[in-house]
Amino acid sequence: MAELMLFRRDEDGRDVELPGSTVALEVELQRRVEGGLEQMLGIRFLASDYPTGPWHRGRIDTLGLDENGSPVVIEYKKGSDSGVLSQAVSYLSWLESAHHEVEALVRKVLGSEAAESIDWRRPRMVCIAASFSHHDRVAGQRLPERIDLVRYRAFKGDLLSLLLVDSSPGSPSAASPRPWT
Repeated sequence: MAELMLFRRDEDGRDVELPGSTVALEVELQRRVEGGLEQMLGIRFLASDYPTGPWHRGRIDTLGLDENGSPVVIEYKKGSDSGVLSQAVSYLSWLESAHHEVEALVRKVLGSEAAESIDWRRPRMVCIAASFSHHDRVAGQRLPERIDLVRYRAFKGDLLSLLLVDSSPGSPSAASPRPWT
């Protein structure tokens, strides 16, 4: 796996590697990425900590729409957590049953035009963590959903790096763009 290295010139003109680290709190990473979501990932922000109800029992860290109008579930982990992938898949399952709810949210946040052009065929999940295991990467390739595994590092000087370490295009679902109209 590629390791991102970041260098800064010291007083003597030599390049010195900056040591990367993880964030102290997961919410720090979430707020930082949400603040630059469109610039960093090409995703329009819809909501933070969005509740999925009693059946799925969770909160989606960040919910958004990508440049193609596909819904995106983003999950963050400050370290390495093998549960991030299963958690995101569970939230994609919720997404399948919540078309009307998501459409109402999109209408409220981005307007009617965006709500009417949601592409439900290819929802996507983005998992952002300090690292991913070999098993996470294999699972991501085997699942039919679109999955991006993004490794982050925080650096001195308020620098943040995001590195796409694996991406699975998934397979289009048989669902029509507007199944319940």
